[in-house]
Amino acid sequence: MAYIPHTEQDVRDMLATIGVANIDELFREIPDGLKVKGDLAIPAALDEYNLYLHLREIAAKNANLADVVCFMGAGIYDRYVPSIVGAVISRGEFLTAYTPYQPEFSQGYLQTIYEYQTMVANLFGMDMANASMYDGATAMAEAAILSTGMNSRTKVVVSKAVHPHYRRVLETYAWSNGLTVATIKTPNGATENYAAVDGEAACVIVQYPNFFGVIEDLAAARDAARAKGALFIVVSDPTAMGLLKPPGEFDADIVVGEGQPLGIAMGLGGPGCGLFACKQEHVRRIPGRIVGRTHDHDGNPGFVMTLRTREQDIRREKATSNICTNEALMALAATVYLTALGKNGLRSVAESTVRNTQYAIKRLTEAGGKLRFGGRVFGEFVLELPMDAGKVQARLLERKILAGLPLGAYDAAMANCLLVAVTEVRTTAQIDAYAAALSEVLGEG
Repeated sequence: MAYIPHTEQDVRDMLATIGVANIDELFREIPDGLKVKGDLAIPAALDEYNLYLHLREIAAKNANLADVVCFMGAGIYDRYVPSIVGAVISRGEFLTAYTPYQPEFSQGYLQTIYEYQTMVANLFGMDMANASMYDGATAMAEAAILSTGMNSRTKVVVSKAVHPHYRRVLETYAWSNGLTVATIKTPNGATENYAAVDGEAACVIVQYPNFFGVIEDLAAARDAARAKGALFIVVSDPTAMGLLKPPGEFDADIVVGEGQPLGIAMGLGGPGCGLFACKQEHVRRIPGRIVGRTHDHDGNPGFVMTLRTREQDIRREKATSNICTNEALMALAATVYLTALGKNGLRSVAESTVRNTQYAIKRLTEAGGKLRFGGRVFGEFVLELPMDAGKVQARLLERKILAGLPLGAYDAAMANCLLVAVTEVRTTAQIDAYAAALSEVLGEG
């Protein structure tokens, strides 16, 4: 144990102090059949150069977006990340920072978080935002828990057009908090029937644009929530806010979302950055951290974490939420991205996304697919094919095209459907190549 600093005498002294004969006794509660006997089956150590070669060999087994054209979305998107993002977040004072508990040493980081909060609130048309959360799914679940505390109700109503992974996380949170989840069916790809919203509903949750790319009618969702005294929660794509009317203008109580499209690399599905914005009246219940702007005794402006008496870190048995950290480095990436683009830049990204999406719809339907759902879409759409979508995806991947997400795993009735995402970085030539390859695959049967 070369990296453990205790001497053998140190170990003997500690064991004697707590009254056990050896370290194995500390693990006596673990059944003997579950304990590993002998050495672990791990390969021998490698020097740095050969380890690098080994890791390259492993990495080469993954689909690399430098070689594969990506039409996969479903919450994580292949968007352009300006080089300034990596340059800033890789600086040591940001990369290694954890929690700015001591504001006198953390003014720079606190200011970036404050600016992040301001940008997120403005983006969604809300009064305020927190200092980020783990990801969009947990942000949505936290919003639902907040709503149940606001009106002392135990039923959460969510549209089936909300991302299925988000709904699974919600169900886990609800189970552990003694809540029930009612799901609104969406056979036409959008939320239309709000009969499940009754006097027991704590909140109504819809996604905008939804999981299928369709732009939901937020006014109808709001009216259904207000009629029964429920909170109105919207899961929103931040990039779409460059064009769409923000949820705050529909009187949303809470808006959440995934910040990955804002300058964060796709990675292997993470890390993400949970966006959480709300009305000012919820400030005492908002989960996570908040950075506020203040001034010192000389009148100089400064930044501090505020409202820290919330039971996130102390008296946790009374907490409205037990999240005690955030994704500060990813929030910084989003801050740099939004600063670099500005309002006009974000609008340009959104407009390019819509143009490319409409062109892709035209070409892919000409190639043999058809739109599964009507209605306006933003950057994604469901393409129905005359054969199993999983098989089509596999064959197109052989042609270096990541065609989209097969939906059969989420709904057996959609086994022939692909969820196709088109961002601002997809070119006309790439879309044409996708259409030509799709036509070949469908022709092969």
